[in-house]
Amino acid sequence: MEGFEYRLIPGADHVGINVAVGGDGPAVVLLHGFPQTHYMWRHVARKLADTHTVIVPDLRGYGSSDKPSGIDPATYSKRTMANDIVKITGSLGFTRFGLVGHDRGALVTVRAGLDHPEAVEYLGILDVLPTLDTWAVLQGVDAKVAWHLYLMAQPVGLPEKMISAVAPEFFASFLEAWDTDGSTFTAQERDYYVESSAAAVDSIVADYRATASVDLEMDRADRARGAQLTMPVAVISQDWGSQLGFDAAALWKAWAPDMTYEATTAGHFMAEENPDEIAAFISGLAARADRQH
Repeated sequence: MEGFEYRLIPGADHVGINVAVGGDGPAVVLLHGFPQTHYMWRHVARKLADTHTVIVPDLRGYGSSDKPSGIDPATYSKRTMANDIVKITGSLGFTRFGLVGHDRGALVTVRAGLDHPEAVEYLGILDVLPTLDTWAVLQGVDAKVAWHLYLMAQPVGLPEKMISAVAPEFFASFLEAWDTDGSTFTAQERDYYVESSAAAVDSIVADYRATASVDLEMDRADRARGAQLTMPVAVISQDWGSQLGFDAAALWKAWAPDMTYEATTAGHFMAEENPDEIAAFISGLAARADRQH
């Protein structure tokens, strides 16, 4: 990302996290989704850098971050990945920060907000539901839109072999299916995402497998004890509820009483398709959090 400095910073258990840092001011951390890397934030990050220190990591297992073995489910739990974020921000001199995530990265933001409320000033969530609610709303034939979740939830071995056999086609299929009009990515950007993901099959599968096991268990335990996100939260999403039959705002409200929700006409890759909208969404959330403090 032009104008950003890159560092490899130790996260939890000394796993090296590739981090791009730019701008000046209060810290905001941007976490990417699947099948992407920190690079998805390039347009939004530049817009935020005039008023914020913008910290943009590759999640562990993705991009240029380390990819430890996922045999232990905890290695790619969202708790561990959230601990990565707290550690790298601390290394950069920030004990409090705003946190915004897309897709997989948004699941990490939720866990960070639940586990580290003292560190997270506000949460921005792009196009995802909490883990517990994701599995609950996937019903019947309409759930085929999330077929990859079920594939990567299977025991270690078979999913990795199946995906590795057709990795470029597998990852490209999501970039194509979720791109509203097919114009969001240049050929070079598309190839970069495909190649980066194809080089990380085992760790990406481990990340998804955790969401069907240890992450789900954590969400169930939090729901049972009534845990909530206590900081300002804003959610922006496609209207998945009309297709799958759920009320996204109501589901999020159960987790985040101080929550605003808005729908977007952009596709899943909204930070690249409409960076002005997403930069304004984040800036508005940061301003709301600042007023409440």
